[in-house]
Amino acid sequence: MKKASRRTAFTLVELLVVIAIIGILVGLLLPAVQAAREAARRMSCSNNIRQLGLALHNHESAYKWVPTWGKEFPMNDTYASQGNPFFAVTGDARKPFGVLGQLLPFIEGNTIFNYFDLKKPLIDPRNMPPPFPGGQVPVAATTPLPLFLCPSTPESPSDYGPYLSAGGILPSGTVYNLPRTDYVALRGLHGTLQTCVGQPNTTVHNSMLGATDQEIITNPRRKFAAVTDGLSNTICFIEIAGKQKLYFRGQAYPGTWTTTPVPAFTLNSFYGDWNTARFPRGLSGADRNNPNLAGCSVFNIFNQDNPYSFHGSGVQTVRGDASVVFLAAATDPRVFAALVTRDGGETVEQPE
Repeated sequence: MKKASRRTAFTLVELLVVIAIIGILVGLLLPAVQAAREAARRMSCSNNIRQLGLALHNHESAYKWVPTWGKEFPMNDTYASQGNPFFAVTGDARKPFGVLGQLLPFIEGNTIFNYFDLKKPLIDPRNMPPPFPGGQVPVAATTPLPLFLCPSTPESPSDYGPYLSAGGILPSGTVYNLPRTDYVALRGLHGTLQTCVGQPNTTVHNSMLGATDQEIITNPRRKFAAVTDGLSNTICFIEIAGKQKLYFRGQAYPGTWTTTPVPAFTLNSFYGDWNTARFPRGLSGADRNNPNLAGCSVFNIFNQDNPYSFHGSGVQTVRGDASVVFLAAATDPRVFAALVTRDGGETVEQPE
């Protein structure tokens, strides 16, 4: 009697079916894996910005005040001007570390902080690494700090060479990298956003760390008591991520520093730079070739002045009481404006 033979291998059809099933499963799992990764990145980003809020409180506990967005030495400050050939040329060369740099001792950044002299401007040989002329700060001080970077943000340059070359300080084409930040203080509200909330078209300086150009010379300190709207109702830091690359609605601009009608890069990316602090605008968001076209949109439109992140649905912020709130991209401009101003007296429904 003939024995029935047993099949010991898959047929081609069976193999194709298995491959198709695996492909379908992978397709179903990938979005879930990506979502889980972004959730982890967003949580890390939230923790970073919270640490900045806590650092501000620790600074206030130590000194009984917190720094405003910037400070400027008066022209008659002999110590600040000594040995600085740029001091009298421009106001930029009379400003020291911005607020984020001043918080370094409170975020375990003492080693870097001690390289700098806060009684001198940032644009000073004493406070700049080579190849800045006479630069005395070791290059190690320019190591990027993860706390200032949101993990969801793509890599971006932070080259101050074009700025220093334009001022005749460095030769043209010199690359001069300084460590980036995705988190910034706000100076106030731009007039275009003021009109969206029923106010005159005038730029105001009354954010939690805001101050006028005169105030940063005469009184660049803020006491918590000046935040009369309440620390829990007022933003101190917010995401404006991705710089020096310029992004419009999630897409980077191609080209160079001088590409028209919109360049591919902008300055104000170094955490020690006072000019990372911005005035958010009211934006249309309708014209990629005119990204500052006025309108009443605020979030995730254009990352030059406005709240911007790569989370997709909104941005991370930390309030004056060090509590983090994720502001959805659809947040009403009136709510945002009320959270920015420190003494507006507005009554708004707080986002959770």
